[in-house]
Amino acid sequence: MIRFLVKGLLRDRARSLLPFTTVVLGSFLTVLGYSWFGGMLSEITGSSARFTSGHVKVMSRAYAAEADQTPNDLAFVGVRALLDELRRDHPGLVWTPRTRFGGLVDVPDENGETRAQGPAAGLAVDLRSTGSPERDLLNLGKALVRGRLPEAPGEILMSDAFAERLGIGPGSAATLIGATMYGEMAVRNFVVAGTVRFGVTVMDRGAVIADIADIQEALAMEDAAGEVLGFFRDSVYRDGEAAALAAAFNAAHGGDGAGEFAPVMRTLREQAGLALMLDLAASVYSAMFVVFILVMSIVLWNSGLMGSLRRYGEFGIRLALGEDKGRLYRSLIAEGLAIGFAGSVAGTALGLAVAYVLQTKGVDIGSMMQNATVVMTDVVRARVTTASWFIGFVPGLAATFLGRAVSGIGIYKRETARLAKEFEG
Repeated sequence: MIRFLVKGLLRDRARSLLPFTTVVLGSFLTVLGYSWFGGMLSEITGSSARFTSGHVKVMSRAYAAEADQTPNDLAFVGVRALLDELRRDHPGLVWTPRTRFGGLVDVPDENGETRAQGPAAGLAVDLRSTGSPERDLLNLGKALVRGRLPEAPGEILMSDAFAERLGIGPGSAATLIGATMYGEMAVRNFVVAGTVRFGVTVMDRGAVIADIADIQEALAMEDAAGEVLGFFRDSVYRDGEAAALAAAFNAAHGGDGAGEFAPVMRTLREQAGLALMLDLAASVYSAMFVVFILVMSIVLWNSGLMGSLRRYGEFGIRLALGEDKGRLYRSLIAEGLAIGFAGSVAGTALGLAVAYVLQTKGVDIGSMMQNATVVMTDVVRARVTTASWFIGFVPGLAATFLGRAVSGIGIYKRETARLAKEFEG
């Protein structure tokens, strides 16, 4: 029976070409859209994790309440003991302290007078300790443009665009003017060891990367840090596992009744509005499927109705020969599913091919990110996953089934007693 139906579809292209083309287009757009949105979301979450939020982050409760303002006067004191505890109790994650800071970078001339100035967004990380994960997390080796990575106290990295704007390079002196943990003015001289480009507009705009020991000394933050970030060792964020870890940690450190300087853990999803972004992405995926299925179903329904008009006599003859209406109806649906499967295979293959090209080469949206505040790479890539191989079959098969199921209802309205008169006419 299946062989018979397939032969009929191949020999009568008028009843299969339009549905096949519709399914190919729908499956192609579904696969490409899924891979593109997935890649974009992966870029945002991955960049946010590496540069700002980690997979989980530990802060003081007071700092967490105003984290967007980087209030170092509310930083956590006793960070060495906290790190020892985290590494002992949660060895499945990599833990590292960081401090974000702001300030003014002053560049002196040969006479010690100010030659150039610019506001900097600073990030203090562990650059010099043996076994520190920061060079890999920030991918500093690949990000380095000029010079070298810091090796001695008092050396910093600066974003290449910021350094060019100030007219300095590796070996140049720069003075950081900021505020200590206690609100006093802090002035510290540094030497630019190298310049970096991360491909993230927010970071490349005016970033200064310094060793956390130097910043602790400069900002009077002895044994203090704004944040302690944790990363799963396989670099894959798992929201359920992170949420369970955060809940257990917060319960062990006093829950809601703890003091304002007690540690609190937040997951990546709970920071920087990422929960809204992740939920929005899920809504986009769902809406995309529903729209494609509905639009394709309507097109295939109309196609099925036109096909039914063309095959009106065929259906009548088959009923007159004694074929059961239910069997005829099921064969019509089977035809649709065969078209849907073939179209889904072709559309998925085409979508995967284009998505793979976008995953390999990416699309540079740097010109659109000049005023962006989201930590996201300038080159956005699609992401081909296991689900990408199967997601195109959902609208392809569902739409053909719905289209044929609705258009084929007319079979049950044919009255067997009137078939002879129809043939006479």
